[in-house]
Amino acid sequence: MNNIQGVGVIIFLMLASTNVYAWNVEKIASGFAIPWGLAYVDDNTMLITERNGAIRQVDLSTGTHHVVAEIASVWAKGQGGIFDIALSPFDDNKIYVTYSKDVSGEGATTLALATYVNGTVSGWQDLLVSKSRTDTGRHFGSRIAFDGNSVYFSIGDRGERDNGQNTQTHAGSILRLNPDGTVPSDNPYVDNHSVLNEIWSYGHRNPQGLFFDTTTQKMWSIEHGPRGGDEINLIKKGANYGWPIVSFGKEYWGPIQVGEPIEKEGIEPPVKIYIPSIAPSSLVLYQGNKFPELKGKLLAGALKLTHINIVTIDEEGKAVAEERIMEKLGERIRDIEVSSKGDIFFSTDRGNLYRLIR
Repeated sequence: MNNIQGVGVIIFLMLASTNVYAWNVEKIASGFAIPWGLAYVDDNTMLITERNGAIRQVDLSTGTHHVVAEIASVWAKGQGGIFDIALSPFDDNKIYVTYSKDVSGEGATTLALATYVNGTVSGWQDLLVSKSRTDTGRHFGSRIAFDGNSVYFSIGDRGERDNGQNTQTHAGSILRLNPDGTVPSDNPYVDNHSVLNEIWSYGHRNPQGLFFDTTTQKMWSIEHGPRGGDEINLIKKGANYGWPIVSFGKEYWGPIQVGEPIEKEGIEPPVKIYIPSIAPSSLVLYQGNKFPELKGKLLAGALKLTHINIVTIDEEGKAVAEERIMEKLGERIRDIEVSSKGDIFFSTDRGNLYRLIR
């Protein structure tokens, strides 16, 4: 058990904003090793994945935390490790986890299911070890989202650009499965032998934010571009999002465009483009009542530009306004989680867990 000093300390961050009141944060806990994914259990409990291979349980009232599971088969190299964690909406006491599994010395983004009860994780089961492994340590994805019947998770192109348009690999795609890991009969490509059955959409570079809005039945994603060209996308069944044919970013080594920065027939255009890149890490659509000024807006964590990005979406699904908060905190925002009461928690690569307050 780790005893965290300074629990409940409020950090006041005055920042330029059109809002009347400044946003502040309360530090809940610290001492994590890159807290990649958050799952709110109840008012006192949160589960947090550490990228190096552990799952921790946090007491939100005291800030203390301890390891409840360590995954021996995790490939924790480069950007690989344990990624997202989410409580199952289908079965009590079940959790979904994505991680990079060690397969013959390479990392494959994997969706797993386990039982979580009384502070114990047991019955670990890999539902899908994706066909995505490469010899790079880059672009694994991977966030989890649910609609009423299915589980989705994202996979990056694994550092190989051509994977974005290669539908014989899961890399560069968002996948859709039944809760037990089988393939839904109404997936878009189940009768197409040139596309893997699990693929829901493809042409993605590295989607690290994924959120399904149960009110509108729309799924949103945010993904890394190269140097510039991060994107927010409205995910549609069977759609191609263009990477690397269409991109609004440039090469890291020079001012050369990657792909074509245009709309192209057969390719779904982004809802929002970030130039320069913010390096997005997570995405939620706020539906709570605690902060009415955020209701219906997208909140994205930013790594490179160290802030929470707030995007207003109009009735037509277009991004019409943007605000940046928490810039003065100066920490890479890794994941954002909203509680059932509308509280907003977020983790940072510095190993901290915060709650957003007014």
